[in-house]
Amino acid sequence: MKTPFSSKVGILLLKTLGTKRQETLVTLIRKKRELAGLTQTDVAKALGEHQSFIARIESGQRRIDVIEYLTLSEVIGFDAAEALRQLISETEGKEAL
Repeated sequence: MKTPFSSKVGILLLKTLGTKRQETLVTLIRKKRELAGLTQTDVAKALGEHQSFIARIESGQRRIDVIEYLTLSEVIGFDAAEALRQLISETEGKEAL
């Protein structure tokens, strides 16, 4: 069933890579990892992935879904909700896309 927003939402979701919010999220995750003293390889091993998986996330080449974000926060050791509040605060009033 189509709604008046169906096509607009689809377009917005396709354009999340390279946005300010996505760049801010990637930077936040990378900084949290570095502060925890973990390498990309450390995080990848804990996730059962290759280092290139984390490299694609941190370079902004790959979107992060909510479940992946929560798992990353657990592996790295930071509060996912608090980090999102920080991200929202940093991007508030800025161009979302």
